[in-house]
Amino acid sequence: MKHKLRRIAPAVAMLALAGARCLAADSTPAAAAPEAAVWQQHHESFTYEGFTARYTCDGIEGKVASILSYFGARKDMQIKASGCPRGPETLSRTIWVTADFYTLGTAAADSPPGALVQSQWTPFKLNGQYPFFMGPGDCELIDSMRALLTHNFRLRNLDYDVSCTPYQETFVDFWFKGEVLKSSAKATSTG
Repeated sequence: MKHKLRRIAPAVAMLALAGARCLAADSTPAAAAPEAAVWQQHHESFTYEGFTARYTCDGIEGKVASILSYFGARKDMQIKASGCPRGPETLSRTIWVTADFYTLGTAAADSPPGALVQSQWTPFKLNGQYPFFMGPGDCELIDSMRALLTHNFRLRNLDYDVSCTPYQETFVDFWFKGEVLKSSAKATSTG
């Protein structure tokens, strides 16, 4: 009897694994239909005031560029930071950031065909552990960038929570997830 059970147990495990794979495949949403969009230019400013994390001006420029790129901004963005009185590589608690960038917006009916960009809704998540360039100390930065992100990108199904505690870092201080309209070429690179 024990000999038969040893043969049956692996077979049952394989069937269970195959069933789980089928369920996972069925729960995966179908790829969204592409839609036409156009690039729209934005000029935004915000002030970062950090109690917990300090950045260099160079560092915050890079971090903001990474976040905007992750959300689908075009690569030709210009990010400038000021407020580092001892130079761009010294830490500061208060930094003024200006950003010139392009994001995808709704295409008008009379948009020229050459201006249209194929795009699709792409899931995103941003927290203290994901994507790789984010950390638990970035809570105050995400809080400072909220208006910039929500007003300049086409977003839907948002779940946004920020509860930064001064002088404390945890991985659960913030999360920002939903879907963003990205060019179809960029849509495959987001997790």
